[in-house]
Amino acid sequence: MTTRLYLIRHGQTAHSAADHFSGASDVDLAEEGRRQATCLAQRLAGEPIAAFYCSPLRRAIETAGLIARPHGLTPTPVADLREIDYGLWEGLPRDEVVAQFADEYAAWEGDPLTLAPRDGETGLAVLARMLPALRDIVRRHEGQRVAVVAHKSANRLALCGLLGLDPRTYRDRLDQSP
Repeated sequence: MTTRLYLIRHGQTAHSAADHFSGASDVDLAEEGRRQATCLAQRLAGEPIAAFYCSPLRRAIETAGLIARPHGLTPTPVADLREIDYGLWEGLPRDEVVAQFADEYAAWEGDPLTLAPRDGETGLAVLARMLPALRDIVRRHEGQRVAVVAHKSANRLALCGLLGLDPRTYRDRLDQSP
């Protein structure tokens, strides 16, 4: 039996709109993010979604809650669906990271799979936790439709892993808007 997985990025935050590294930072949805989630909820209202899962970060929980509301379901937070941890870059705008951590940023741009920002997490670490979490969700809901609300980098890495794409290129080959 085929399980259909809706892999959703949370709605816009003030950080995502301003191109800040949010990663492990627990930021709230912006009003635009709530509007986006409400629009997606309307679009998916007629789909027979059996369960909703989400990252434990507030932006994902709120997005998932808004999308799940028409289904009368409560999203289940799963720790391993959280976003990549950007370490010392957390909360900083991209241009400041490029200026302040030039060598580190350049190295990470070249290999975001095995290199991490100082005190941060590698893409490989995200894959190591995200893929088993998704497999577990799919196993629990065989033949059903399931929505998972997570994050841009985590979702793109997971898609590379699931589709057999080189995860070193996740930032160049895949995008996912809020």
